[in-house]
Amino acid sequence: MMSQGVPARAEALGARLRELSRSARMGNSALRAHVETAQKTGVFQLKDRGLTEFPSELQKLTSNLRTIDLSNNKIDSLPPQLIGKFTLLKSLSLNNNKLTVLPDELCNLKKLETLSLNNNHLRELPSTFGQLSALKTLSLSGNQLGALPPQLCSLRHLDVVDLSKNQIRSILDTVGDLQAIELNLNQNQISQISVKISCCPRLKVLRLEENCLELSMLPQSILSDSQICLLAVEGNLFEIKKLRELEGYDKYMERFTATKKKFA
Repeated sequence: MMSQGVPARAEALGARLRELSRSARMGNSALRAHVETAQKTGVFQLKDRGLTEFPSELQKLTSNLRTIDLSNNKIDSLPPQLIGKFTLLKSLSLNNNKLTVLPDELCNLKKLETLSLNNNHLRELPSTFGQLSALKTLSLSGNQLGALPPQLCSLRHLDVVDLSKNQIRSILDTVGDLQAIELNLNQNQISQISVKISCCPRLKVLRLEENCLELSMLPQSILSDSQICLLAVEGNLFEIKKLRELEGYDKYMERFTATKKKFA
């Protein structure tokens, strides 16, 4: 029985290797086709392909790509020698990969406006992250950040920041310099927020749903002395009706209602 089993297993293994070789050839030809298309369009999109590495073939497209989307793959690192060379890149999406760190060279992308890194394993951002001077939208939902990165506060054109589903426990005084219009901190572990959040000059939308906030830890100045006109705090350690009893809530509602009318 064993002598018959060994050839059968060998044949099965051979068939599997031939299949892998065939799919690798198909994968390479598909990659070549995508590279050729991207040369004409400036857009390179290769999602759901099981890629484990950032494609080195993009080396030849550094001077004409405006969009790269490699979401839903298994990429665990970005090549430092290549990633900073995409001088025209405006949008980079690497959602649902396995990134643990970002190289400093990423911060050389002076035209980058949208960066989406949801559902990776990032614990921090490079110290040079503030050099991404054109960045408008940053999505870091579903990572392992333990704090709001202070580097974000030097990005003057930042509009939307999504830090939901991380491991943030407190918001420190540095938040007062954040230029964002919308800040999403839903589903963290936040129990403390600096009163400086009321000083954010452009902050209109603050999302704090499903955190660990006691009502006494929510700065009252958010209601009375900020620009915030949409405050989402459901799912914390207090009832929403208690929020309505706080001093300054009427001022907040004036801003909320005025904004709602504007967009009606």
